[in-house]
Amino acid sequence: MRKYLLFTFIAATSLFSCSQKKDADHQTTHTDVPYLQDYSIKYNIADSGTALYKAYADRNGVIQILSSKGLLHPFSGAMLYPGTLVPDDTYRPMKDKKITSIGIYQHQLVYLDDKAVLSNAWAGSLYVKHSLTNAKVFAGGSDFDFLVSDGSALQYLKNTQVLWEGKSTEQVLDMIFDSAKHRFFVLTPAQIFSFSPADKSYASFFTADSITCFTLANGGKDIVAGTRNGYIVIDAATGKQKGEVSRKLPWTELTAITEIDGKLWFGSAKGAFMLKDDGKFNYYASKRWLPSDDVKHIAKGDEGSVLVLTGAGLGKISFTQMTLEEKAAFYDRQVRLRHMRNGFNATLSGMKDGDLGTGHMEDSDNDGLWTSMYLGAEAFRYAVTKSPEALQNCRESLDAMERLYSVNPVKGFPARSYERKGYRLHDPERWIPAPDPEWDWKSTTSSDEAIGHIFVFAVLAELVDDESIKTQSIALIDSLMQHVIDNDLYLVDWDGKPTLWGKWNPEYVNARPKNVGDRKINSSNIIAMLQTAYHFTKKEVYKEKAFDLMNNHGYLENLMRPMKEVGHAPEDADDWSKMLSEGWNHSDDEMYFLGYWGLYRYAFNDTLKEKYKEAIIDHWEIERPEKEGAWNIFTALTGAKAFDLKEAVWYLQEYPLDMIGWSVRNSERKDIELIAPNFRGQTTTEVLPPDELDISRHNGNRFDLNGGRNGTNEYSAGDIWLLPYWMARYLEVISAPGNK
Repeated sequence: MRKYLLFTFIAATSLFSCSQKKDADHQTTHTDVPYLQDYSIKYNIADSGTALYKAYADRNGVIQILSSKGLLHPFSGAMLYPGTLVPDDTYRPMKDKKITSIGIYQHQLVYLDDKAVLSNAWAGSLYVKHSLTNAKVFAGGSDFDFLVSDGSALQYLKNTQVLWEGKSTEQVLDMIFDSAKHRFFVLTPAQIFSFSPADKSYASFFTADSITCFTLANGGKDIVAGTRNGYIVIDAATGKQKGEVSRKLPWTELTAITEIDGKLWFGSAKGAFMLKDDGKFNYYASKRWLPSDDVKHIAKGDEGSVLVLTGAGLGKISFTQMTLEEKAAFYDRQVRLRHMRNGFNATLSGMKDGDLGTGHMEDSDNDGLWTSMYLGAEAFRYAVTKSPEALQNCRESLDAMERLYSVNPVKGFPARSYERKGYRLHDPERWIPAPDPEWDWKSTTSSDEAIGHIFVFAVLAELVDDESIKTQSIALIDSLMQHVIDNDLYLVDWDGKPTLWGKWNPEYVNARPKNVGDRKINSSNIIAMLQTAYHFTKKEVYKEKAFDLMNNHGYLENLMRPMKEVGHAPEDADDWSKMLSEGWNHSDDEMYFLGYWGLYRYAFNDTLKEKYKEAIIDHWEIERPEKEGAWNIFTALTGAKAFDLKEAVWYLQEYPLDMIGWSVRNSERKDIELIAPNFRGQTTTEVLPPDELDISRHNGNRFDLNGGRNGTNEYSAGDIWLLPYWMARYLEVISAPGNK
């Protein structure tokens, strides 16, 4: 979770440690206490010709932005629904002022124009004149005294009097007041100067190259100065640099820096970031967080928020106390509002720059798979809560799944998808006219769909105490698996031929070299499917076929083969095997773990169950660096004491509420450690948090540093987030909300 703190201090380590329960005989359980969930409200500037300079919020939460066209303020705006920056006409006399700078003094908005420092607070009595016609930089002292500069000349003002004047040999960029020592610091590109109101002394305090911004920090003990290549910490008492220049940052070209509630915030040419207690950063970049990445200014907002002003508008990074169950409710609403197509769990596509009003739901080759995962989430939810809403969601999506079988004429064969007549006639090779003249269906169904179907039908049949759903689910298990048995362990399409990927026959599976992943995944999946079918139907044919494959065709050996042995096909392998083993297949990971439900839970005997557990743990071990929430939770079904619960909770808490496919780019960051190219596609020593990565399903590589779709789609949380959360609730490794 993001650990930016509100007004009350909550130590993240304490929060997590106090929310874990464990004893020697049971798995660890995470107690669902509130954590801080971050999200962004964005305000765009309509006129790209308007330059934006500074943004501040006063004690009332009023936000004003200084621009090249006067004062602006935010209008409308909510998470996922951006507002705009519009001219601030709320106090019309300000329209006549030539405002050149804006700031906060004693929690009130204060302005600088060509004549004075002024404010509309304090009954409008603050009006301290200066004589710098082009004044553009100022800072307030301890008692309504101000230091003002036009970039060269400086004046110290109090009680409408100019008490001191000076001249800077370098351009004055900024000023801050040190309340502990009752002095001002003045920033120039090559030096920091100090000015003492007491004795009117002005002297060089620190020298460095290319300073761009600065702030007081650590209770006034430090000055933190940003440069074009990292930042420097300076002892505010001695003017001596502390340590080396810090350059292990998301981006080193710094444009803004400030301390907010004890946390250092940085603005850069490529986003904003906040320094955490562990020395790492929360990185806010891309349109998920900001209108653009060129940060101009950062300031404290209202209610614990942070204002990040960019060239294209204002990003208000907000924080709210939330439990995982509350986050689940938020995501459930997202799914039901924008992602239900004919009962399927669908993606919202075709959007223009993240505008949810411009999108449409589209079919997918994996409609059955994504819906299986969402339907599984709702089944687990119902098993835990007995929610009538969850039960109705199960009914509707199960009907959609069932129609995949009835919309086409092939007995026991599930379509990939279906849609109303004529919608996809431009792709006649896969879209086939249905017996019902109003509909078309998509063919070439793969093993991805098959294992997803068997997984969710089993979950429904076992956990949902509704006889009609149980009967319907078991019938679908039997229908699909009888088709596979009748067709010699193939999915056979409308043309009488096996589909490209629906192949579990030994002639295909064992034709792959032993270290090629398809040999292991197909063996693992078909045994899980046959066990599931036998468990619910008690038809001996399924059990007999499973033991035949394990005992006579090496499928048990195949599925037990250690994951570390999976790699590139040998030089003498066939071209298909070489293609299958070009790199680690994360879709296979998804298929494995969905299959593990039936493989482990419905094992024919305890001996096999222990072997399956060994295979699952072996797979989990190699996946651990990805901190993939779903795989950690699926591993928990084995009863394993270690399954990285902390990382699973981290995944769930860190996932962004905004699931729009904004483009992200992390490969150029300076705070990551890249590693050599490898078979698994791991790019860095440590995986980045989900809210800094592209939104991807569980079959994506969490080490992909770049990605996104320019805000053209919104993924459903149904399969991505709700499945691991509600499965964790069912397995009781995440509890219902506890006390704060």
